[in-house]
Amino acid sequence: MIRNVLTIAGTDPSGGAGVQADLKTFSAHGTYGMSVITALVAQTTTGVSAVHEVPAGFVTEQLRTLLDDVRVDAVKIGMLSDAAIIGAVAAELERYRLPNVVLDPVMVAKSGDRLLAEEAVLALRDELLPRADLITPNLPEAADLLGAEEITDVADMPAQAARLRRLGVARVLLKGGHLGGSSSVDVLDADGAVEFLREERVDTKNDHGTGCTLSAATAALRARRPDWATAVREAKEYLSGALRAAEQLEVGQGHGPVHHFHDRWD
Repeated sequence: MIRNVLTIAGTDPSGGAGVQADLKTFSAHGTYGMSVITALVAQTTTGVSAVHEVPAGFVTEQLRTLLDDVRVDAVKIGMLSDAAIIGAVAAELERYRLPNVVLDPVMVAKSGDRLLAEEAVLALRDELLPRADLITPNLPEAADLLGAEEITDVADMPAQAARLRRLGVARVLLKGGHLGGSSSVDVLDADGAVEFLREERVDTKNDHGTGCTLSAATAALRARRPDWATAVREAKEYLSGALRAAEQLEVGQGHGPVHHFHDRWD
């Protein structure tokens, strides 16, 4: 059976991040992709120039129209720009009891542009985190969620993942890419086990949409794999391959996208 995977996120006209990247990633993993739009974002590889938020009521309408008709096997949640949209999504997750929910708490774009209003962080933490099966924050996002200083040492990552778990989160994939070094180290705190996941760092400026791609791949793979650890490991391997092949693409003048179909295109 082909699995149906839903992304709830904002757009990216350049195709490297947001809903566009999620749908490519779902297809690359043999799943059927669907989308609910939360924001129309004017962005490219060089930055974000404007955000047009979709009214929360229309986000609800999109979700109910879809979910009353179509089976959903996994969900990836990305950009939710304000508290009203966060509340709308949280309510529908509760209403429909959707499985395999991956939340990427998107707060700041690669360019440094803020995508989540600071006053909405509390709503994200209190309303949505407890309804996710896995969250995938990077270190700045984790610090924002916890109201703490950003950590600067890999050794501190398990403790911070545990603090996030205490917010009511089922599982945490804490991404350590901001720490630098020859390896990219993430920590998975899931189902009673803590695991360091290491991948060789890829030297490229084409890293636009890496967070979107990793979380989307994890959702798609969890719909097809027996457990979260397997899904996360395979998603990281996929992202590394997409980064290594990113130089094949010629998209934009800034941080270019990763190659979502690196193992499928000639």
